Amino acid sequence: MQYQGNLIKMSSKLDGDNVSYSLRLDEDEVDMTQMLGKSLTLTYQNKINCIKCGKETKKSFGQGFCYPCFTTAPEASECVLRPDRCKAHLGISRDMAWSEDHCLKPHIVYLAVSGGLKVGITRLSQVPTRWIDQGAERAIRLCQVPNRHIAGVVEKFLMKLFGDKTNWKKMVTNEDLPGIDLPAEKEKALDSLPPELRQYALFDDQEVFDFSYPVNQWPVNPSQHNFDKEMVIQGKLQGIRGQYLFFEGEKVLNVRRFSGYKIQLSVD
Repeated sequence: MQYQGNLIKMSSKLDGDNVSYSLRLDEDEVDMTQMLGKSLTLTYQNKINCIKCGKETKKSFGQGFCYPCFTTAPEASECVLRPDRCKAHLGISRDMAWSEDHCLKPHIVYLAVSGGLKVGITRLSQVPTRWIDQGAERAIRLCQVPNRHIAGVVEKFLMKLFGDKTNWKKMVTNEDLPGIDLPAEKEKALDSLPPELRQYALFDDQEVFDFSYPVNQWPVNPSQHNFDKEMVIQGKLQGIRGQYLFFEGEKVLNVRRFSGYKIQLSVD
């Protein structure tokens, strides 16, 4: 069985605590959870198409863009990585229609356990998808704010206490820190906020979200596969977490990193 198309980040579904994944390749949607234990071959076809305009590009910028789109597309704006610098609330944007749907919507500031404890933000409509994309084991909401800029300001303040990066190696090896009390960490986080930011705190929301990923075997000493250096990755699929596929032989593939890359997926 073979599928072919340009990679894009896997979609996910949540059934209780259990996460399942699908890989979209052009017109096909492959249920990757059902591929656990099967031998797969992913072959890079030496072609990259921009995920924005679709044009062929020799090099991918910002996880899937051609250079012109990387410099002009709202999806590649500075505020994607630096939300505190978002200016959409001031009427400044590469595309205000896009910003109205993405930046000028309610956002959640959260704590998540994903290879360690981290603070992050996401649109309210992206809960819990954002946590699953990051491979979070658990998450708790801290604040709800009216736009991306304020969310970024809260996040930047809390970065004094918590990191904001996911340690991919700890995440894919399931080396999450034991004994993290998320409600207690939330209380510490909210107590640290100045009044102008504490007004957005969700004091009464103590719900902790838990996620269980489809994994038969965790890597111990993983190495990331790079299609730019090696065009084929193959072996039995051992697990999926975040946007990573785990293969036998300690190889892992970050699907999102190679957005726009045309690949052929063969299932033995």
